[in-house]
Amino acid sequence: MKVPKDLKALQRMGIKAEKIDALRVTIETADEIITIESPMVMRTSVGGQEAIVVSGGETKVEKKNSQKVEVKDEDVKFVMEQTGKPENEVKEALIKANGDIAKAIMILNGQES
Repeated sequence: MKVPKDLKALQRMGIKAEKIDALRVTIETADEIITIESPMVMRTSVGGQEAIVVSGGETKVEKKNSQKVEVKDEDVKFVMEQTGKPENEVKEALIKANGDIAKAIMILNGQES
């Protein structure tokens, strides 16, 4: 493997550096998802401390969908009848399934995570 000139300079200063051939880097915060396509990614290590540096690439920022899923009582009752599961588990599965009854039943039956 050929070491680029800037990597050699870092190594002479006692910094271990390694290029990572990344296709994409995704950063998830509480409010948004930041995606960086075709970035230059370097993993460095100095004195036992590791850092990953991401630069370049095309950045795309998406706001997270923060809408609440409304769970209807009749949906809860129906899924409880179909699965025999308690109300709290059924509500949790319906929320996870974004209100999709069939998907919630699959989750509760262990057919989908």
